Amino acid sequence: MPAPIRLRELIRTIRTARTQAEEREMIQKECAAIRSSFREEDNTYRCRNVAKLLYMHMLGYPAHFGQLECLKLIASQKFTDKRIGYLGAMLLLDERQDVHLLMTNCIKNDLNHSTQYVQGLALCTLGCMGSSEMCRDLAGEVEKLLKTSNSYLRKKAALCAVHVIRKVPELMEMFLPATKNLLNEKNHGVLHTSVVLLTEMCERSPDMLAHFRKVRLVPQLVRILKNLIMSGYSPEHDVSGISDPFLQVRILRLLRILGRNDDDSSEAMNDILAQVATNTETSKNVGNAILYETVLTIMDIKSESGLRVLAINILGRFLLNNDKNIRYVALTSLLKTVQTDHNAVQRHRSTIVDCLKDLDVSIKRRAMELSFALVNGNNVRGMMKELLYFLDSCEPEFKADCASGIFLAAEKYAPSKRWHIDTIMRVLTTAGSYVRDDAVPNLIQLITNSVEMHAYTVQRLYKAILGDYSQQPLVQVASWCIGEYGDLLVSGQCEEEEPIQVTEDEVLDILESVLISNMSASVTRGYALTAIMKLSTRFTCTVNRIKKVVSIYGSSIDVELQQRAVEYNALFKKYDHMRPALLERMPVMEKVTTNGPAEIVQTNGETETAVLETKPPPSGLQPANQANDLLDLLGGSDITPVIPTAPTSKPASAGGELLDLLGDLNLTGSPVTAPAPQIAQPPFLLDGLTSQPLFNDIAAGIPSITAYNKNGLKIDFTFERSNTNPSVTVITIQASNSTELDMTDFVFQAAVPKTFQLQLLSPSSSVIPAFNSGTITQVIKVLNPQKQQLRMRIKLTYNHKGSAMQDLAEVNNFPPQSWQ
Repeated sequence: MPAPIRLRELIRTIRTARTQAEEREMIQKECAAIRSSFREEDNTYRCRNVAKLLYMHMLGYPAHFGQLECLKLIASQKFTDKRIGYLGAMLLLDERQDVHLLMTNCIKNDLNHSTQYVQGLALCTLGCMGSSEMCRDLAGEVEKLLKTSNSYLRKKAALCAVHVIRKVPELMEMFLPATKNLLNEKNHGVLHTSVVLLTEMCERSPDMLAHFRKVRLVPQLVRILKNLIMSGYSPEHDVSGISDPFLQVRILRLLRILGRNDDDSSEAMNDILAQVATNTETSKNVGNAILYETVLTIMDIKSESGLRVLAINILGRFLLNNDKNIRYVALTSLLKTVQTDHNAVQRHRSTIVDCLKDLDVSIKRRAMELSFALVNGNNVRGMMKELLYFLDSCEPEFKADCASGIFLAAEKYAPSKRWHIDTIMRVLTTAGSYVRDDAVPNLIQLITNSVEMHAYTVQRLYKAILGDYSQQPLVQVASWCIGEYGDLLVSGQCEEEEPIQVTEDEVLDILESVLISNMSASVTRGYALTAIMKLSTRFTCTVNRIKKVVSIYGSSIDVELQQRAVEYNALFKKYDHMRPALLERMPVMEKVTTNGPAEIVQTNGETETAVLETKPPPSGLQPANQANDLLDLLGGSDITPVIPTAPTSKPASAGGELLDLLGDLNLTGSPVTAPAPQIAQPPFLLDGLTSQPLFNDIAAGIPSITAYNKNGLKIDFTFERSNTNPSVTVITIQASNSTELDMTDFVFQAAVPKTFQLQLLSPSSSVIPAFNSGTITQVIKVLNPQKQQLRMRIKLTYNHKGSAMQDLAEVNNFPPQSWQ
C-alpha cells in the first residue's frame, strides 16, 4: 500500500473543502484508509494514523475504532509512539469504556520507567482519565513519585494525587507524609501544584483541615505570599507587572479555607491580607483578580472590622470600573455581604444606585437587588425615589420584581401613612399590570386602616384614573375607594391638599366609563359595579340613575356582573330596608391572628371562623382584638357563629360570595348537629324579611328576665315563640340607661353553644338615651332543635362620658318555657 498522507497534508486538504459535504467526504475517505491500515497491523504508520484520527475526533467525527490502536502505541518502546498513544487514550477513553482497564499495567510500568518524560506521560494520563480502580492500583507509585527529588515529576505527581483523592477519598492519608516538605520547594511548578493538593485535601476532609491548622500551615503560606508581593518569584512568572498572580490566587483560596471559623488562623493572616489589598495594582485585570480573591478571603474568615471595611471599599472601586464583568462581580459580592456589613456597604449607595442606569441587564438586576437590600428607615425616602424612577424607565421584565420590592420596603420602613399610600399609588400608576396579585387587597387594607387619610386618598385616586383605565390594579383600588368614600369625594373637604370640586354625576360618569371600557377586565368591572351600588347610600341625588345602571347589567353576558346586578336590583326592590346596613362603610381590616383554641381569620372586616359582629362600631372606637375577646369569653370549642341579618359587604373581588337575597340560602354558617326535619326550611333566617305574622300565643306566658344590670345600663330579655318553626325562640332585648348622659355607639354581641344556632337582627338605634327616657330594642332568634337548656354569653360595647366601655357577661337564668 502507498504511504498514508501526513497529518499536515490532511489538515491542509480538509481546510480547502468549500462545503460541509465535501469535508465529510474527505474525512470518510481518509477514515476508510486508516481502517484498512489498522486491519493490516501496519506498525510503521500506526502513530501517524492515530494522530490523524485524533484530529478528526477534535473536528467532531467518530474515532472510537482507534481506541485499541492507542493501547498498542502505549505498549511500544518508542517515545513518539507512547506520546501519541497516551494522548489518544486521554481523548478517546474514559471510565465508561472497559478498554481503559487494559492499560493499567502499561501505566504502572511507565511510572517506574527510567526516563522522566515517559513517567510524566503516565502521570498525566492517570491524572486525566484514571478510574477509581486504576487509582487504587497505582496510588502507591504516585506517592513514591511525590517524594522524589525530581521537580518535573513532583509537580505532575501532585496533580495526579489530586485526581486520585477525588476518585478515592480514603487514599488521602497515603499522601499526608509527602506534603510535609512540599511548601519548602523552590521550584515554581511544584509550589503551585502543592497548594492545589493541600487545598483539595482541606476541602474534602475536616480531619485534614484540623491537621494543617495544627502544624501551622498558615505562617508558611503567609511567608510565601509576602515574598511574592515584596520581591516576586521570578520575572518569567510575572503577568502585566504582577508577580505570579496564579500562585497568589491559589494561596489566597487556601488561606480562606484555613481561616474559616478559626480565630488563630484568621489573626495570623490579617496583616498579609491587608498588604495584598493595599499594594496590588488595580489598573490591570490581573490585579483585580487578586483583589477579588482577597476580598472573598477577608469576608469569609474572622477578620477585623477595619479589614472588612477595606474589602468593601475595594468592591466599591470595582463598581467604577469600565469592565462590565468586574462591576457584576462587585455587585454580586456586595449583595452577599450586605447583611453582615450593612453600614460599610451603605457608603457606596450612590455608586450602586448609578448602576441601575447601566445598559447591561445583568448589572441592572444585581444593582436593583442590592438597592432593595440597602433600604432602611433612614434612607427610605431617597432610595424609594431612585427606585421609582428606575421602575418608570426599566424594561418590562424588571417591573414585576421592582414593584414587589417597593411594596415590601414601603410596608416595612414607611415614615408615614400618607407617604406609604403615595408610594404604592405611584407604583400602581407606573407598573400597571405588572404588580403582584395581592397588591390590590394590601393597598385597600392600608387605606382602610388610615382613617384620617380617606378623603385625601379617594381624591388622589379619582384624579389618577381620569381618562386612563389601562392600569387595572389602580382602577380596581380607585373603584373600591370611590364606592366606600364617595361622600368624602363630593364633599369638597380635604385637609392634606386643595380639595377638588366633583359632582355626584361626574363620579358616576367615571365608574360607568370603567364598566364600558374595553380595557377593563371582568374583575375590574365587578369592582366598578359594586362601587356604583355602594354610592346609592352615599349619594342623595343620583339614586335613580344608579338603579338604572344596575338594572342594565342584570342581563349582562358576564355571569359575575349579571349575578351582582340581579342581587343589587333585589336590594332596591324587595329588601330596600336592608340596603343601608348591607352597604355601610367597611370596618378596619385585620390580618390573621391566633388566640386560644380557635383561629380567627378576618377578611375585609368579616370573621370567618369565630364570631360575626352584628354591626361594627365606628372604626375609631373598635378594639382590634374585639372578636378575640368574645372568643375567649365563649371558651372551649362549643361555639356557634352569630349570623347577622345585615353582614358587612365584601369588596368587589368577592362578588361570587355576595349575599344571595333571591335564593333560599341556609345562612347558618354550620349545619345543625342533631337531625331536625323541622329546620330544613331556610325561612328561619329570612322570616324577618317578610311581612307575615311571626309569632303566636304559645309564648304569652314566658316571663321576662334581666340579663344585665351594671353601671346604669340595664338589658331585659322578653321571649316569644316563632309561628313558622316551634324550635325557634325569639328574644327581644331592651337596653335602657339610668345615668345622666347618653350611651352612644352601643353594640350588643352574643354567642351560644354549637348545638344552638343564633341570628341577630339589626338594632333600632346605637344611642341609649339618659334618664331611662328611651330604649334600644334588638331581636335575637335562637334555634334549639334538641330542646336543651339555653345559655348565652354576651359582650357589650358603648361610649359613655367620653370613654369607650366594654363588658362581658353570661346569661344562664333563662326560664324553662323559653327552651322547652
